[in-house]
Amino acid sequence: MKPIWIVDDDASIRWVLEKALARENLATRSFSNARDAMAALENETPQVLVSDIRMPGESGLDLLAEVKERHPGLPVIIITAFSDLDSAVAAFQGGAFEYLAKPFDIDKAVELIRRALDESLREASVEAAPAGTPEILGQAPAMQEVFRAIGRLSQSNVTVLITGESGTGKELVARALHKHSPRAQQPFIALNTAAIPKDLLESELFGHERGAFTGAQATRRGRFEQAEGGTLFLDEIGDMPFDLQTRLLRVLSDGHFYRVGGHQPMKANVRVITATHQNLEQRVRDGLFREDLYHRLNVIRLRLPSLRERREDIPLLVRHFLVQSARQLGVEAKRMSEAALQFLSGLDLPGNVRQLENLCNWITVMAPGQTVEVKDLPLELTKTQDAIAEPMAPAALPENGAWARAPQHGGPTLAEMGAAGGWIGLLELQAASMLSAGEGEVMDVLGKQFESALIKTALKHTHGRKNDAAVRLGIGRNTITRKIAELGIDGAKDE
Repeated sequence: MKPIWIVDDDASIRWVLEKALARENLATRSFSNARDAMAALENETPQVLVSDIRMPGESGLDLLAEVKERHPGLPVIIITAFSDLDSAVAAFQGGAFEYLAKPFDIDKAVELIRRALDESLREASVEAAPAGTPEILGQAPAMQEVFRAIGRLSQSNVTVLITGESGTGKELVARALHKHSPRAQQPFIALNTAAIPKDLLESELFGHERGAFTGAQATRRGRFEQAEGGTLFLDEIGDMPFDLQTRLLRVLSDGHFYRVGGHQPMKANVRVITATHQNLEQRVRDGLFREDLYHRLNVIRLRLPSLRERREDIPLLVRHFLVQSARQLGVEAKRMSEAALQFLSGLDLPGNVRQLENLCNWITVMAPGQTVEVKDLPLELTKTQDAIAEPMAPAALPENGAWARAPQHGGPTLAEMGAAGGWIGLLELQAASMLSAGEGEVMDVLGKQFESALIKTALKHTHGRKNDAAVRLGIGRNTITRKIAELGIDGAKDE
């Protein structure tokens, strides 16, 4: 990730921001005037630029204009005194991301810079895959059909609907379609429509004007504008709210849309690729998906096979993911014995390629030795379903969050099962145990334990600084303060 540039003639402002961002492990580079920053832009670019508005020589607005001409997607935060607010507001018309009014709260400044950083990373072009590594791995006949389809569509701008089970790699295929299309040099923007709350999804897609709703302090470009000239990938399109389907249909029909709160029509030159694991035809019959939108999206359908349909690819994928995981962790890659590879190839793996990748990450961290045998794999894979489902003793969550009570008959402990299967499986086991015992308020009890574990972990990570913890968790400072009091969590501090 590239550094954050700070441009201010006030050395104290530069120092405060440098130190605050260093605590967040964010690299910075500082300039005392706009001219030096403009010169540096000749050879390099920041991830985010923070600039004072009034400086000797060129102003922050001059620098903003220069940045937007060269790098229109680069977020620029303007620092302004209260007397400069009118000019700062005018700067939004020149493309400023947001402004910081002096004197500013350093926690708010860091939070704002992090939001700009997220925006910048979202706008960044997809990095090229390492040399010699294919974008999508697969030798099975079913995958060869997918590769042929990508090839046939390479010079087309036609709308594509990608279907297949969760975890089969639908976004990878969408990226490949973009990379091999005439739009390859333009942005690829992805949005999971199921992951965005309904009341925010419209703004995410189409952007909003300043003042369009509470909290809309600046005009914000939506994903259609971010993807201008390139490709917009809408994952889990089957979950899109019905009223938004109408707006999407209009964009696909005539290429125009309005920002939320806007009155000026915007023109979209975007190729739309969608994906779903759901049966859209059934959702149309159920009245949950517009039939006219379905036909607009279903111009070319590309179905991805599950791993069960391409078992011969599992050894190839396992070797690739083990090397990838080892590279990320800076360790030597583990090797799978032939017996272990054969065992994995016989599994159903309902999570498909995503589940297999997570399993390889587990193997890299947890498996003993460099050569992995069947006995070294997670217990949930090697034990029979009957053995895993043994009757369990009453379970409880100790104060430190460890899952300690063990199954009867000498089965694996819950802690061992957690290492093997992750916290979701343990949560299901705990809920099942409490429900079987007839305990009440299960949702409330487990919810509080979940929140407590998250907040304690975040506070530990930030050395007790609750404001930093709130930023890391993505919640407000008032929320974390209230939760700390409600849950009786110790060790938090304001600074």
